[in-house]
Amino acid sequence: MNPVHQNRRALSATEIVTQLSQLNGEQALGWRLIDGSLEKTYGFKNYYETIAFVNAVAFIANAEDHHPDLALSYNKCTVRFNTHDVQGISVSDFFCASKVDALVA
Repeated sequence: MNPVHQNRRALSATEIVTQLSQLNGEQALGWRLIDGSLEKTYGFKNYYETIAFVNAVAFIANAEDHHPDLALSYNKCTVRFNTHDVQGISVSDFFCASKVDALVA
């Protein structure tokens, strides 16, 4: 198991805001806090690109053993991370969110 996922705990509101601003950076990459989860919607040209992205996210999720909720349609996919075992947002969510962002960078 990746050490970042060990000894997880729910982050405080202040820690979440700090991590969210670091994740989004100056470009405001689109991660938002919605209903206790980190969420971002990615847009694509067509269904094939969307499914390729979903498959890449699934590969990351499996490798990190940290699985997001995904909602997809023809040309977009919404990714939602939270850490069920701590009933909140943990460093694992931010770590995996940054890996997902790297797919489209």
